[in-house]
Amino acid sequence: MIFDFYGTLVRMVEPLPPSHRSLFLRRGLADAAARWGDQWAAGPRDGEEHTAHSGSEQAYHAWELDRLRRRALACGVPEAAAGELAADLDRATKELRLALFTDVPVALSGLRERGLVVAVCSNWFWDLDRAIDGVGLSGLVDTAVTSARAGARKPHPLIYRTVLARCGLRPEQALFVGDMWEADVAGPLAFGMRAAHLWRPDRAVEGVAPPLPDGAVRIASLGALSSLL
Repeated sequence: MIFDFYGTLVRMVEPLPPSHRSLFLRRGLADAAARWGDQWAAGPRDGEEHTAHSGSEQAYHAWELDRLRRRALACGVPEAAAGELAADLDRATKELRLALFTDVPVALSGLRERGLVVAVCSNWFWDLDRAIDGVGLSGLVDTAVTSARAGARKPHPLIYRTVLARCGLRPEQALFVGDMWEADVAGPLAFGMRAAHLWRPDRAVEGVAPPLPDGAVRIASLGALSSLL
């Protein structure tokens, strides 16, 4: 059983990290703040392969900072301020307070009791293992694969191949569970896995749920997983 992390197992809770706009404004960079756009837009794109930057934590972090610095420069931030601003933006992106959804501990404990391998596969920063430990899940998760270390973001096949290898499973033996359509449903299906689309009543994802293709189911809670096995 392979789970997405954010939006599936955990959610963000207050106090929230500072907004990117606030970090620009405290430096008097209102025009650059307006040009920046979405707070999360500077990261690698979903489906992007970046193995050249994923050789070590230091190399990956340097790439993260360079992306932010170059975007800041493109938004009109002066060269002298861009490096420090990039470091602050990086911290703001990662200083997230996370909490488990209430259905997670019982669902994962039940899977472990049935002898199933439980894995996490996430488009996340380098320290996914520390984030899992921070919410108290390390004892319920056998292995975790983050895009930062795998060298590609879901729905790139490389990250699915990596997590399946860690689990010792063939694609047809795995069920992928997540809240994002392309990354957690369409991508796993294309790789030969089955998929469970988590469509929580209090989901962060807006819009209408896409029609379910063959090999996929839709659930409103992780408590429904036991009936699928």
